[in-house]
Amino acid sequence: MKTLLPVRTTGSEAALRDRITLEAARIEAPDVVLGVTRGGRRTVVTGGRAPEPATPREALRYELGSLSKTFTVLLMAALAAEGLLTQDDRLAAHLPRTLRLPHPASRRIALRHLATHTSGLPRIPRDLLPGALLRPRHSGYARYDTERLLRAFATTRPRHPAGRRWNYSNFGVALLGSALARAGSAAYPALLGTRVLRPLGLTGTTLGPGPVGADAVGHRANGRSPLPPTDMGAFAAAGAVRATPHDMLSYLEAHLHPAGTPLSGPLKEVQEPQLHRGGRRGETHTLTWFQHPAPGGPILFHAGATFGQQAFAGYHPASGVGVAAVATRWSRACRLVPVAYELLYALAEEDR
Repeated sequence: MKTLLPVRTTGSEAALRDRITLEAARIEAPDVVLGVTRGGRRTVVTGGRAPEPATPREALRYELGSLSKTFTVLLMAALAAEGLLTQDDRLAAHLPRTLRLPHPASRRIALRHLATHTSGLPRIPRDLLPGALLRPRHSGYARYDTERLLRAFATTRPRHPAGRRWNYSNFGVALLGSALARAGSAAYPALLGTRVLRPLGLTGTTLGPGPVGADAVGHRANGRSPLPPTDMGAFAAAGAVRATPHDMLSYLEAHLHPAGTPLSGPLKEVQEPQLHRGGRRGETHTLTWFQHPAPGGPILFHAGATFGQQAFAGYHPASGVGVAAVATRWSRACRLVPVAYELLYALAEEDR
């Protein structure tokens, strides 16, 4: 029988783990995972107010919500690298020819506008609003198919000409997913799998619920009432990705070190600044990431939430630091985003 030797942890690694453990304790949720990649080494801490699930928390897949948008825009960049589209293609060129667009502004929307939330489209289609107001704790996306999405686009008058203003839009990214599927001649989930997930080795990332016990269970704001898996319907490109914390760290590491991946060009491209809003104290946006100034260079990040879970991913290219965090509670009181952001900024400042 082989004797296992104890693994020695250096003082700095132990100190980092202790620090992450303290930060994870600040996140109020049934299940919490907070992970850091730093200089090519990972430190992952789990916690939460609920009993430990049968599957270890760090092995579960979590709903990423709007963080999914970064995967969709990376897919767009990958398809552009293959020559299947350009980011300045008009959206209408990648939709059914039978779709009539009566509003001239709709016909001027380019794929780049959808990625950068400058299309002029509202956050969600108007026909989703009544359900959201009457049943704010229930998802109306599940019953929303692609045909209905395209009808909604045809009847929606953009609020302003494309490229003029920034307005966050799930509607726009959902349409981007439909356009990419048409350009790539495959359904969006299959396309994302073959062009992004498989090349990056993200085997713990999917777009749908897995077998029983494979996925984390989300909870309402009270942290006690469980929720069923979120079905995003035709809005999959805007919020349907599920991933394990280790896959999230792999995803961040690919952005930190693009040259060592099959998607080197697209990974670099999605990090290029596209616009700035809010004046001197505002923020910059790349093709898909939010960008804030930090010591030594900017940090890039994105957060997401579904009706029962939250997620955060951010990285600091100058220092090679990345932070991924997930929690199974839908509430601002959860504090996942500020805790993860503050940790990323502090580590970036120390490692600059």
